Order: sequence, then structure tokens, then C-alpha cells
Amino acid sequence: MDQQTEDWDYKVLVNHEEQYSIWPDFKDIPVGWTAVGPVGDKATCLAWITEHWTDMRPKSIRT
Repeated sequence: MDQQTEDWDYKVLVNHEEQYSIWPDFKDIPVGWTAVGPVGDKATCLAWITEHWTDMRPKSIRT
């Protein structure tokens, strides 16, 4: 990634399968995703995901 994208603020998103991603804060959230957790620098958002996404299997497989 280039330096510009490292300086962006990101938000943490989750989908219906409880899979997480980060997304630039200035962009509209894609269909099927919901904002959860913090908005901040990339490292903050990725740390939040690491703490909260403890089972990477999709929800449909876990249940």
C-alpha cells in the first residue's frame, strides 16, 4: 500500500457471515456490510478485528 492509504481513517465492517474487514471512512459502505467497532487509523481497526474475530469460520458453518 502506498503512504496515502496508510494516512486514511478506516472503519471496521462486518457482513451477515460475521466476517470482518476494514473500509476507508470516506467511502460509502458496500451493500451487505455494516459498520461496527472503531473508526480510526488502519492499525487501530486491525487490532480491534484481531481481538473480536476469534473464529474465522463463516457463521453459516459455525451454527
